[in-house]
Amino acid sequence: MIVDCAIYRNGSRTKGPEDFSDAVEAARKAGDTFVWIGLHEPTEDEFALVTDEFGLHPLAVEDAVRAHQRPKLESYDDSLFLVLKTVGYDDEHDTVHTGELMMFVGDAFVVTVRHGPGSPLAQVRKRLEEQPDVMRHGPGAVMYAVCDEVVDTYLDISAELQVDLEELEASVFAPQTSRSARGSGSVAERIYGFKRQIVEFRRATAPLQDPVARLTGGGVPFVPEGTRPFFRDVGDHLARANEQVEALDRLLSDILSANLAQVSVQQNNDMRKISAWAALAAVPTMIAGIYGMNFTHMPELRQVWGYPAVLLLMAGVCAGLYRVFKRSGWL
Repeated sequence: MIVDCAIYRNGSRTKGPEDFSDAVEAARKAGDTFVWIGLHEPTEDEFALVTDEFGLHPLAVEDAVRAHQRPKLESYDDSLFLVLKTVGYDDEHDTVHTGELMMFVGDAFVVTVRHGPGSPLAQVRKRLEEQPDVMRHGPGAVMYAVCDEVVDTYLDISAELQVDLEELEASVFAPQTSRSARGSGSVAERIYGFKRQIVEFRRATAPLQDPVARLTGGGVPFVPEGTRPFFRDVGDHLARANEQVEALDRLLSDILSANLAQVSVQQNNDMRKISAWAALAAVPTMIAGIYGMNFTHMPELRQVWGYPAVLLLMAGVCAGLYRVFKRSGWL
C-alpha cells in the first residue's frame, strides 16, 4: 500500500526512521522538515493509520479511498485536499485511459494517493529531489511538482490525439474507392469513439482550472506565497491544454458533419442511379406489355417485320435514355 515514505529537511531527502509513525513524529519535531508518503489504491483499513496520524477529515478520506471524483481543491482545518485526473495514452489501441491522484497537504506532511495505472510519481519525486531550491518550499513544492507533471502529460496526450485526428480526417476525405473499401459505418464508429475520448479527456482538464486559479491567486493554507510563480506556470500550461482540447472537439464535430454530408450525398447518388435504371427498364417493360400477348408477327398482327422493329425500338429508347442520364450525372 505504501509505495514510498521519506523525510525532507531543508530541501533534501534525509535518512529517517523506517517506521511510518516514527517518521511522521520526527518530521513534526523539526521546523524545516516534512514527510512525503505515497500510496497506491489503499483500502479503508489500510488508510486508517494515515488518517489517525495526520487527523485527516473523514469526508476527504472517503473521497480518497473510493475515488471517482472530479478535480477539485478543498480546504480543511488541518490539511488541504486536491484531486487530479491523470491521463494516459495506449499506443497499441490509440485510446485514452484515466486515473485519479489525490493529495493531502499539511504543515509538515504530504500524502499522495493514486488510483489507476496513470502517472506514477517515482520520477516526479526523483526530479524534485534534484531541485533542493524548489523542495525548500515544503509541501507546497510537492503539490506544484505533481500538478506540473499531470498538466504536462495533458499536453503530450493532446499532441497524440492531434495526430490520430489528422489520420481520421484523412480517412474521411479519402477517395471514394478507398472509403468504400473500409465502409462508411466504420468511419462513423471511429468518429464517435474519438468523441468519447475527447469527452473523457475534457473531464480531466476543464474542472482543474478553478483549483489551479485558487493556487495561483494565493491565500490558500499550507501553500507558501513563494510557490505562486510555479503555479502560474502550471496555469498557463493548463490553459493551453484546454484550448487544444476545445480545438480537437470542434474539429471532430466538423469531421463528423462532413462525414454525414458525404454519406447523404452518396445516398442521393445511389438513389439517382436506381431511378435512372428503373426508367431504363420501364420503357421496354411498357412496350413488351403491349405487344407481348402472343400475337403472330406483331405489331398489328401478321406483319413479319413487326417483332424485330419492336426490339429495335426498345433498344433505341433505352440508348437515348442512357445518354440523357449519363450527361446529367445520374449514371
